[in-house]
This record gives sequence, structure tokens and C-alpha cells, in this order.
Amino acid sequence: MTSVNFITQGCPVNQAYTEQMKGLLNEARFEILESLEDSDIVIFNTCSVKNSSESAFLKNLQEIKQNHPYKILIIAGCIVQTNQQLLEGYSLVGTRQIHKIVEVVEEALNDNVVKMIEFGEMPPLALPKIRENPIVEIIPLNWGCLSLCPSYKTKLISGDLKSYPVEEILSAAKKAVDEGVKEIWLASQDTMCYGFDLGTSLASLLQELIKIPGKFKIKVGMGSPVHLKKVKDQLFPLLNHEKIFKFLHVPVQTGSDKVLKDMDRGNTKEEFLNLVEELKNTIPRITLATDITVGFPSETEDDYWETLEVVKKTTPDVINISKFWARSGTSAAEMEQLPEDVTMHRSKVITDILHNVSKIQNEKWVGWEGEVIIDDKGHEDKQWIGRNDYYKLFVLEGDFKLGDIINVKAVKADILSLRGKII
Repeated sequence: MTSVNFITQGCPVNQAYTEQMKGLLNEARFEILESLEDSDIVIFNTCSVKNSSESAFLKNLQEIKQNHPYKILIIAGCIVQTNQQLLEGYSLVGTRQIHKIVEVVEEALNDNVVKMIEFGEMPPLALPKIRENPIVEIIPLNWGCLSLCPSYKTKLISGDLKSYPVEEILSAAKKAVDEGVKEIWLASQDTMCYGFDLGTSLASLLQELIKIPGKFKIKVGMGSPVHLKKVKDQLFPLLNHEKIFKFLHVPVQTGSDKVLKDMDRGNTKEEFLNLVEELKNTIPRITLATDITVGFPSETEDDYWETLEVVKKTTPDVINISKFWARSGTSAAEMEQLPEDVTMHRSKVITDILHNVSKIQNEKWVGWEGEVIIDDKGHEDKQWIGRNDYYKLFVLEGDFKLGDIINVKAVKADILSLRGKII
């Protein structure tokens, strides 16, 4: 039996695509292996949103090509849409062609190089899949976006907004719950603009999803402030529902209005601050995640300090920090770049601040008691990861299995997690 190994980069959307490709290949009688060395074919499902991801992929590709010259290598995902010139001689599968992976693999086995990179259609949600985590269902909501940031390539990768119909998403969610899934992750490049092309919205979708029978929770994926403004009145109250994690990921990127404008983000600092204030007034203990990019070409020292001030005012629980990299094909790449040591210093300072803020936010939970879902294994023997209603991460010791729902008490706060005791 021909065996296949996957190497996956990037966000939950990419993970969902890998799960679907695995399911299709498994159904076509290919063997899916975790071991690269033992596999006949290696499929890279790539991310091209950030330069660091692209560089890591290219380095990994060259190492595998050198160390395993007889393996068949196939490239899928974002990089296929943006940097085909780097991938001459490889079979390519674009972001909207993943449902054709079996055909691509079969052609590659016959020494034929094929390129399926068209934007025209959308892969069905109702594809067979092999879940990375058996209790987590990742559902892509939409492809593309309505805005374009000059430092990233999202629009180049996925095109204009195209949302899946509500009925198709509901069908996928119902099937997942019937199969024992405990968490449903709604994912896309921007969940907040879901349905704008269909005359519906994320809030309307959630109102239908919470009607599905069963004990499960929904995690809303990342969404931009510019589109969150349009759905907040309907969305924020829904985040209090027992079937929805009290968690939201809203990227601020920078605290400077000047840099936000240069990034084409479409919103101001004040609008972000107002959104967070309203969100926390509606759900006082909500877990807030955000993204910050340091070292954008036009970012001055004053701009950077404005970003630190926003962090101080909003105290996010999670901050994903990225150092700016000039990306070919983006307008930001044409600007004069900041010295690398400046970007590195700013990144280090804000990382230290993040650790302090995150630890303080977690300390507020010490003494809390309630239910958590066991949704992952820890790094050590008999160590497990659980999430409470606020998607707070608990590290637990004991004999559990994925999907168990247990009562715990938070007894210690770390930078990224809470230590829990079974009660």
C-alpha cells in the first residue's frame, strides 16, 4: 500500500485542509503515516501569511529533498498560490483544489507533474476526514477576505470573500457532534465577515449552531476589528451562551493610527479600544486574544509606545507577536525597512510585557472552580490539557481520556496556563 506523510504549517484552517486531504487519500486506499522516513509520498500543506513560515518551509523542503531524494514531494496550500516560481518541478495543489488531492497523488506516482491552482470552486465541507484531534471539529467558514493588509498575502492566497452556506456548515457540525466531537472551531482568514456575501452573518450562524442537540462548545476564530464592528451588537450577547466559549481573537496589530492606516487595516486604535471595552462590559472575564506586529517600516518609537499603551489598557490574555518581514508582492515591501536590531529589541520588550500581563491575568483565576473539557494530551506522562468555559488552559494530572468533562479547582497560575486540581 502506498503511504503518505503530511507536514502542516499555519492556522486551524490549514489543519482542517490536511484532515480533509488525509480522509480523501485514506478512502482511496492510501496509507496515512506519521513517520516521514517510512512514507513513499510527502505532502507539504504550507502557510505563506508570514515570511518566517515560508522560509521554514523552503528550508525543510530542501533538507528532505537532499536526505530523501527518492520520495515523491507534493506542495499544497498558501505558498502554491503566491510563489509558484519557487516550486518548479513539483506537483501543486492550491487552496481551493484540496478535494482533488487523490488525482494529484496518482499523477505524481506516474511521474506526471500537475498544477491545480484555480480559484473557481470551493471544496465541499462534507469531505471524509481524519481528525488530528478526535474531539475537535474545525469548520472553515469562508475563503478570502474583504480587506487587504499590505504586509500579508491573504487576498493573494484566497481571493475575494466567498462563504459556505449556513446549511452546509450546520450539516458538518451535526455530523461532528454525532461522532463524539466536543469542540467545534469556526475558522477562516476573518470569521467576522462570514456571510456578508450571502446576506447573513456570523451571529446568525451561531444562533443556528447552538440549536444542535448535544454537549459541545463552539470556539469563534480570529476576526478583524473593522468587520467585528458590524456584528458586535448581535455577537457579543451570544458569547454568554453555554455552548460558546467566552473567548475572542481580535488582532490590534499596532496602537498607532498612522501605522494602522499604512497597513490598510481599516480601523483606528480608538475603535479597537471601544470594541474591547464593550466586550468586557458584556462578558467581564472574557479571554481576549490579539495579534501585534512590531517593526512595520513606518513604525516610529512613538508609534511603538502607543502599541504598548494599548496593551496596558486592554490587558489581553493572549498576544501573538510577529516581527515584520518584507514580503515580495506587497506594498510594504517597497517601503524603507527598519534596522533588524530595532525590530528585535521591540519584539523582546513586548514579549516580556506579554509574559507579565498573561501571568497577572491567569492569577485572577486562582481559586476558581468549575468544569473543564479534556481536549489534549500534555507533554508528560498522565498530563492532560483542559479548557474551561472561557477557553482558559488548565494543566492537569490524572487518568483521563479526550472528551472527559471534569470538575477542577485552579490552584496555580503560570504564564501560559493554570494548574488545576481535581475536585
